[in-house]
Amino acid sequence: MRAAPAFFLLAVAVLLAACGASGEDELRQWMTEQKSQTRPRIAPISEPKQFLPASYDQVATMEPFSNQKLTQALRRESTQAAVNGALIAPELARRREALESFPLDSMTLVGSMTRSGQPVALLKVENLLYQVRPGNYLGQNYGRVIKIAETEVTLREIVQDATGEWIERTATLQLQERSK
Repeated sequence: MRAAPAFFLLAVAVLLAACGASGEDELRQWMTEQKSQTRPRIAPISEPKQFLPASYDQVATMEPFSNQKLTQALRRESTQAAVNGALIAPELARRREALESFPLDSMTLVGSMTRSGQPVALLKVENLLYQVRPGNYLGQNYGRVIKIAETEVTLREIVQDATGEWIERTATLQLQERSK
């Protein structure tokens, strides 16, 4: 029985000896050597570029905020408006057709046929079937039917771009297969 406490004391002594600072001292010494031997390589900073102020030599040209410059800009804008007006004016002067009150995405091309030698497209709008021929108008962007093929109807639309100018673009209605 006396051997058990002696064994316990011996085990504690061994554990305390193992936790000693002998390995830690070697590690600290190695870290100190490594720090003293390491030299960081830092590239030198380049000299800043010298700022040389430039003199304004455009005195003979037109000032950017002068009345003359504004007049030129207004003249250009009015000629552009005249060109744009010529594109949209005929569309505003004509009588609108029934299918122009519906957007293109609400229309479905369900078929095409030839009648009296002229192609005819069948469009479904709000569960009603309409016959459309080349030259008819449809959609809300002054769309005029240019061509009717077996699987699509091609339109020429007049829309405003981001700057407010009227431009022409092409749109198509594709044949929709029936979903089951």
